[in-house]
Amino acid sequence: MAASELYTKCARVWIPDAEEVWKSAELSKDYKNGDAALQLMLEDGTSIDHKLDPKTKNLPYLRNPDILVGENDLTALSYLHEPAVLHNLKVRFVDSKLIYTYCGIVLVAINPYETLPIYGTDIINAYSGQNMGDMDPHIFAVAEEAYKQMARDERNQSIIVSGESGAGKTVSAKYAMRYFATVSGSASEANVEQKVLASNPIMEAIGNAKTTRNDNSSRFGKYIEIGFDNRYRIIGANMRTYLLEKSRVVFQADEERNYHIFYQLCASSHLPEFKNLKLSSANDFLYTRQGRSPVIVGVDDTKELCSTRNAFTLLGINESYQKGLFQVLAAILHLGNVEIKDRDSDSSVIPPNNSHLMAFCELVGVTYQDMSQWLCHRKLKTATETYIKTLPRLQATNARDALSKHIYAKLFNWIVEHVNKALITNVKQHSFIGVLDIYGFETFEINSFEQFCINYANEKLQQQFNMHVFKLEQEEYMKEQIPWTLIDFYDNQPCINLIEAKMGILDLLDEECKMPRGSDDSWAQKLYNTHLKTCALFEKPRMSNRAFIIQHFADKVEYQCEGFLEKNKDTVNEEQINVLKASKFDLLVELFHDEEKATSPTGQVPGTGGRTRLSVKPGKSQEKSSKEHKKTVGCQFRNSLQMLMETLNATTPHYVRCIKPNDFKMAFSFDPKRAVQQLRACGVLETIRISAAGFPSRWTYQEFFSRYRVLMKQKDVLPDKKLTCKNVLEKLVQDQDKYQFGKTKIFFRAGQVAYLEKLRADKLRAACIRIQKTIRCWLARKKYLRKRSAAITIQRFTRGYQARCLAKFMRRTQAATIIQKYQRMYVEKKRYRQKQAAALAMQTILRAYMARQKYQALLREHKAVIIQRHVRGWLARCWYKRCLVSIVYLQCCIRRMKARRELKKLKIEARSVEHFKKLNKGMENKIMQLQRKIDEQTKDNRLVNDRLVSLESSYTVETEKLRGELNRLRGVEEEAKNKGNQVSSLLEELERLRKELSATQQEKKTIEDWAQTYRDEMEKMVSDLKDQNGSLKKEKDDLNRSIQEQSQQMTEKMTRAIAQETQQLETDLNEERSRYQNLLTEHLRLEEKYDDLKEEMVSSNISKPGHRRTDSTHSSNESEYTYNSEYAELEEGSRSAEDVTRGMDTSLTLKLQKRLTELEQEKQSLRNELENKEDQFQRARARDDAEFKKARGAELEYESLKRQELESENKKLKHDLAEMRQSLLGDAAAGAGAPGSPAYKVLLEQLNASCEELDVRKEEVLILRSQLVSQKEAMHHKETMTEPSVYAEDVSKLKDADELKQACIGLKDTNRLLEHQLQTQRRTYDNEVEVLRGELQNVKEENNRQQQLLAQNLQLPPEARIEASLQHEITRLTNENLELMAEDPTASRETRVIILRRMVDLMEQLEKQDRTIRKLKKQLKVYSKRIGEMGAGQTEGQTSPGQMVDEPIHPVNIPRREKDFQGMLEYKKEDELKLVKNLILELKPRGVAVNLIPGLPSYILFMCLRHADYVNDDQKVRTLLTSTINSIKKILKKRGDDFETVSFWLANTCRFLHCLKQYSGDEAFMKYNTQRQNEHSLSNFDLAEYRQVISDLAIQIYQQLIKCMENILQPMIVSGMLEHETIQGVSGVKPTGLRKRTSSIADEGTYTLDSILRQLSAFHSTMCQHGTDPELIKQVVKQQFYIIGAVTLNNLLLRKDMCSWSKGMQIRYNVSQLEEWLRDKGLMTCGAKETLEPLIQAAQLLQVKKKTDEDAEAICSMCQALTTAQIVKVLNLYTPVNEFEERVSVAFIRTIQTRLRDRCESPQLLMDTKMIYPVTFPFNPSSLALETIQIPSSLNLGFLTRV
Repeated sequence: MAASELYTKCARVWIPDAEEVWKSAELSKDYKNGDAALQLMLEDGTSIDHKLDPKTKNLPYLRNPDILVGENDLTALSYLHEPAVLHNLKVRFVDSKLIYTYCGIVLVAINPYETLPIYGTDIINAYSGQNMGDMDPHIFAVAEEAYKQMARDERNQSIIVSGESGAGKTVSAKYAMRYFATVSGSASEANVEQKVLASNPIMEAIGNAKTTRNDNSSRFGKYIEIGFDNRYRIIGANMRTYLLEKSRVVFQADEERNYHIFYQLCASSHLPEFKNLKLSSANDFLYTRQGRSPVIVGVDDTKELCSTRNAFTLLGINESYQKGLFQVLAAILHLGNVEIKDRDSDSSVIPPNNSHLMAFCELVGVTYQDMSQWLCHRKLKTATETYIKTLPRLQATNARDALSKHIYAKLFNWIVEHVNKALITNVKQHSFIGVLDIYGFETFEINSFEQFCINYANEKLQQQFNMHVFKLEQEEYMKEQIPWTLIDFYDNQPCINLIEAKMGILDLLDEECKMPRGSDDSWAQKLYNTHLKTCALFEKPRMSNRAFIIQHFADKVEYQCEGFLEKNKDTVNEEQINVLKASKFDLLVELFHDEEKATSPTGQVPGTGGRTRLSVKPGKSQEKSSKEHKKTVGCQFRNSLQMLMETLNATTPHYVRCIKPNDFKMAFSFDPKRAVQQLRACGVLETIRISAAGFPSRWTYQEFFSRYRVLMKQKDVLPDKKLTCKNVLEKLVQDQDKYQFGKTKIFFRAGQVAYLEKLRADKLRAACIRIQKTIRCWLARKKYLRKRSAAITIQRFTRGYQARCLAKFMRRTQAATIIQKYQRMYVEKKRYRQKQAAALAMQTILRAYMARQKYQALLREHKAVIIQRHVRGWLARCWYKRCLVSIVYLQCCIRRMKARRELKKLKIEARSVEHFKKLNKGMENKIMQLQRKIDEQTKDNRLVNDRLVSLESSYTVETEKLRGELNRLRGVEEEAKNKGNQVSSLLEELERLRKELSATQQEKKTIEDWAQTYRDEMEKMVSDLKDQNGSLKKEKDDLNRSIQEQSQQMTEKMTRAIAQETQQLETDLNEERSRYQNLLTEHLRLEEKYDDLKEEMVSSNISKPGHRRTDSTHSSNESEYTYNSEYAELEEGSRSAEDVTRGMDTSLTLKLQKRLTELEQEKQSLRNELENKEDQFQRARARDDAEFKKARGAELEYESLKRQELESENKKLKHDLAEMRQSLLGDAAAGAGAPGSPAYKVLLEQLNASCEELDVRKEEVLILRSQLVSQKEAMHHKETMTEPSVYAEDVSKLKDADELKQACIGLKDTNRLLEHQLQTQRRTYDNEVEVLRGELQNVKEENNRQQQLLAQNLQLPPEARIEASLQHEITRLTNENLELMAEDPTASRETRVIILRRMVDLMEQLEKQDRTIRKLKKQLKVYSKRIGEMGAGQTEGQTSPGQMVDEPIHPVNIPRREKDFQGMLEYKKEDELKLVKNLILELKPRGVAVNLIPGLPSYILFMCLRHADYVNDDQKVRTLLTSTINSIKKILKKRGDDFETVSFWLANTCRFLHCLKQYSGDEAFMKYNTQRQNEHSLSNFDLAEYRQVISDLAIQIYQQLIKCMENILQPMIVSGMLEHETIQGVSGVKPTGLRKRTSSIADEGTYTLDSILRQLSAFHSTMCQHGTDPELIKQVVKQQFYIIGAVTLNNLLLRKDMCSWSKGMQIRYNVSQLEEWLRDKGLMTCGAKETLEPLIQAAQLLQVKKKTDEDAEAICSMCQALTTAQIVKVLNLYTPVNEFEERVSVAFIRTIQTRLRDRCESPQLLMDTKMIYPVTFPFNPSSLALETIQIPSSLNLGFLTRV
């Protein structure tokens, strides 16, 4: 397509930038052909003109669509170029925190400089078995791909890890080896995988150091071959090392360190074992202080040394060797501190008694004299003589440093050699995976020989990488039958030839080293003369004659020639080596043991791989051989590199390129310049270039159809998807060179997918615009219609308002006229009425004045009379009241004194225990006392009535007397009237009375004032008292409310505490159960391993004489329970197993035995702990019940005593009933049951005694109830009496009359209360009388019923009479107990249970007796008939023929004898193996499950066990159980991967366990049985221990079932739950890269959600057919759903392409389908739905809004089942599928992290898919009767006999 079609307005491009390397811009104007510049707008809004190159006219790179940014594979990008790669890596690293990215076959790993939780065992398990493109990029995915290809292709693999120092090469290699060790495991007990991992800390200690770029930089290269056997388990490893940086031992640059081991020793110098090394701080030694950075932040060198020593120990290097190694290392440090001084210009000297040299000599075991001599001298040899030459100080110092480097190199080689020895095993290696951890391309300001070798190695590796990439591209095109065109790619063979070819740089260097006077300058001149004009890759610097430049594949590098020759020769003073060889230190001698040996042709020391060897100048006798064999460092390195390339070419390589994001070790900080530099150097961009040169974008036809279906019309869609895609592409892309059609895929050129995406986006945008247009039109029209309707409504209301206003005005005008008329009338009327009222008022006032005057005169006279009367009356009343108050006060005081005495006496009696006992003991007599008291009160009432009558008569007499006195007074009055003539005396008397009246009036006024004052005071006092009373009431209400609240809070607190404690106990119980079951699983695994080893040993020794193989099915946990249960065959098998075991490795056997013993002990301790936990739980529950019961008080204790008495009486009744039964059954005569017989008399006596006892018990119950009522009333009376008594105590404090009045009121209230109590007692008495009458009537009715039954029984036959009597007695006792239960359920429960059991026993014995009688009667009839036949035969011979004809012949009916089976199966002991074989080993579960009853084998085995118990054969019981358990284990081991077999035996094992419980005879299990089933209980043996063994076996089978289901479901889950589109068309398919992910389109053979549902239904139906317990099925389904949820969520968290809005909707739909399945099966309450909660919340998280703070708050409250790490991971992985979706911003993720900071949870990212919920087996009794079970003939169990 033309450029004008792509470079249009708003198109985004990349332009170069000096700071950010590439900067994004947007076209502000369309580009047209011929334009010299592009008008661009940067992201910050700046407009610029980008000028095009006038020569090339190259346009800037186009940006990829946003939906392609952040892809897992860089090759999935539509535009493949440097800025796109850089931007994609930056987005993934900075925004999404993803450090791994695919680039074709290369894994790009960016060092995060931060510890990430993505390398745990859960992550390893998640990547294990997955395809490489299905999961997010990871080092584990590369390791899994290598492991899978090794197993699939039978070809060795290699993982090549390269990168700069500090990029993370060593860590990546370490994680790859950890993955192999975890996934494959070890083939032996030697823990090889742990040893392989243990080699890492050792090699890091001696080969890693801190540099300016990396705190743990590997200063050597290594290639580790991890060996596997034919089952692909690790058997060993081998390590080869390359080019150790020895110069670091003697020199370090600023901010760098020496090798870690030196600092670890210095940091641990204070330890006792290191005192003899004479070490101190690292700053005290020259070799460790030059970098001036002895400490690494965050690293503890002391702890690191402990890890190193532990690794040495694990690899078999003992303490003595370790001590020797540390001595050599300490000696090197001391040697570096030896000070050499100038003697003169040509010689040097070491000062005498140098402490460091003395320490060095002491540590390495050499003499001080020799060492000091040869450090400053050198021996020269000529053809005729030998010279000793002194060395200047500089040369002596260099010789000292060369010796240090040489010793360290020897030590390094020795350690590598011993590590390899520890990793090598004798097992034959089938294949291997090599991990190459080698230095990346290096360029510094000063580059020397080391950088030259490193870059030479990288040239070779890059050449191999290019060829491999080219080969894969070619294979892909040929596979898809695409026309193959040669792709031009960079070939670095010329550069390699420049270095290693004949007359190359290395060749000239070796030649110069052989020259007597060779120098770096002469070598440089030879290089200039040879290559400067002939090779374009070789250049000479302008300003230097001692350097050269090589054009490498990554960059130009300038090398300084100084030091090349010396480093290539790598010489050391021979005399110094001789001194060390003469050492008394064995390890040092061992280090130089092979010094005389020549190096191998490859330059390798045996066992050390490609290690370099230093040359030693030979003596005369060895001169010739050393000249022939000694090789330079460059030659050795070239040979070892050649071997490495041969190894890599023979394997399938996998590439990991490590990138260092910045030079400052800042976490998740990305420096584009440094990243681009490394991407160019490591070959990632070369891979991109090769891919972009061909067809980088590749789609399957189905994926293309699903993605671009929107670009097709309906008529274009054909049934053939391939043809449809071809037709559409031909229309969309005119240039056919831009794409190619393969067999299964469509190949696109670079940029074509972006063009198709643009077309798709345009089409979707046009569709969106049309939808928006339509919706906006609809909204606008709806808005117009709404406005029009509103306008019409407004007009209508306005016109109505105007009309109403006019009418209102007219009404107001008329109303105003009427108002004026009436107003004028009102004014005139008011004026008239005012005048009339004035006249009337004057008349009224006058008349009223006259009337008042007259009235006042009359009133004064009348009041005078009234005052006299009232004063006299008041005086009389005052005297009377004073007398009355005094009397009442005296009475109150006396009564209070008596009440106090009585109260004190009652309190003393209440505190007395004897009184309490007396009350309880005298309770029976108290009713009679109350009765007598009532009678006395009745008598008192009669006396009071008599007194009232007498008082009435006396009152009548007194009234007559008063009437006579009144008449007498009237007569006196008449006499007084007659004496009225005495006027003068009366006037005087009147005057005197007037004076008295005035005095009385004054006194009255005074009294009135005093009364008013008193009244005011009283009112004030009353108001104060009322206020105080109100405040007290309020305080009382507050206190009551606070008490209620506190009690409620305490109750709630106690309830919560009990609930929490219960929940904690249940949690602890589940944890202990889970731990116990995990140990059981581990025990089973060790047992299987032990059996496998035993079988292997048997198979290896089967050909030896005297040995023969016998199958042994013993398990290691049998001995705990089976004692001596082996029979002959098993004994013979055990003897043969013992013979075989003798040939095994003794140490291995001891280890296994020790491990088994430990597991057994731990298992027993866990079991005991589990029992203790259960006991604690039971005790806690019992303690709560006891506390609850304790609150019932002393009344319940009394009731319990009475219940005990009743129980004893019931036992007595049962005993009498037993005597009666024996009496009845003792006499078998025909008339035994007739009236008058002993049995009949006993029956009558027992019935009468029962009736009497019933009456007595009923009376006792009534008495008990009355006593309880009286006690309650007494307590209530005491409580009510306390208030009057307290009130009476305060009477003495009252002073005023009002207070006395209140006291009187209180006494009245007390009297009323007493009267109320008396009435309550009377009503209670009446009720009890009625109850007694009712009980008496019931007793009478019962007596009549007994007499009727007795009369009926007398009419029945004797047998029926006895049975009816017994039935009646049982019914009576049952009714009695039911009555007791109704009165007191708690007390009668135990009694009822005992009586019912005795009744059941009685009925059972009665039935047995009846059956025996019937059998005897039938036998008697048979015998009598036979006797009759015999007699008839005899008479027949004696009679005549006529007689025979006359007598009729009666047919004789011979009945079949009834056989009563007992539910047992009998078998012979020798048939036991046949029983186990036919019933377990050769049984086909499918036929049994379909055709026969569920659990039939378990029933048969239990019936056989019942017979062994019945005959009391303990040996038979043990052997049967042992063989059953072993056979089940054997069949599970043989067919453990068959779900039907495992499910079948799980159901049968549980049923067998339930049978052992159901028929054990324990009351806890017998209550669920029928009467017949209880007869079949085991009678002789207690098999509780075997129940535990079988329970453990059931747990093992359950775990095997879960594993089997997991293996079946595992391949379905990801495909069905995540990848398959259940709702078609919701999610679009994004472009894929070279790492093809699993297609989300349902092809043939692809698992869907329906596949999962069908499999779950198959599991459920199979378990139901096998009769699995419903509760166990629920646990299995819960585990299934947990596995589905965990695997789905884990894959979601590890797959970026699955984290989208549409995928969230798919997941929620799939979960709803699973819930619907649960609902259909009735399993919604099993807890399976809750296990899917994390997955549901993750799906909701994908769908909710993720922008504002409110969204963050909603997410935090919604995702309670997800951890913070999971929430952040989902948000980081969220990827829009369409460009209409938006990515989650980094700020929003930070907000989520801030809000979730306080959560207390584990940092684990993935769910544990291996977790199995602890299983329980609730007791499930069977209703099937054993005697009804029929054994089908298909089982071939004819040797069993039903008993």
